[in-house]
Amino acid sequence: MFGLTPFERNDIWNPFREFEKDFFKGFGAVGHCRTDIRDEGDKYLLECEMPGFDKNDIKIDINGNTLTLCAEHKSENDEKNSAGEYIRRERSYGSYCRSFDISNIDESNIGAEYTNGVLKLTLPKREKEQPQTRRIEIK
Repeated sequence: MFGLTPFERNDIWNPFREFEKDFFKGFGAVGHCRTDIRDEGDKYLLECEMPGFDKNDIKIDINGNTLTLCAEHKSENDEKNSAGEYIRRERSYGSYCRSFDISNIDESNIGAEYTNGVLKLTLPKREKEQPQTRRIEIK
């Protein structure tokens, strides 16, 4: 499977990128969701931590040999006084999108389960096709 190994890229043009990610972490921005992939012989098991997302926030699409996992979360918290004026109003937004190559996966039998902030995808491997043998008659 292509693209399963996450990698970090150092950006010399923006030395404050890590600072920004750490600073804004509590404000609803989702930089990445930790994803583990295990090879279990006849299938792959993908586990993606997605805390704070509701099951309905998550979309899993297949386009050709690419599985795309996207999630979007919006929340608002309003507190008003007796006159209807805002005392506090907070909004947060987070989104996540990642794609995986599933060219050797039996996409008709993919299973998905979301429990306690963890999305689990079962990706059964496609059975290897045996080469067909045939005899050619001589004329």
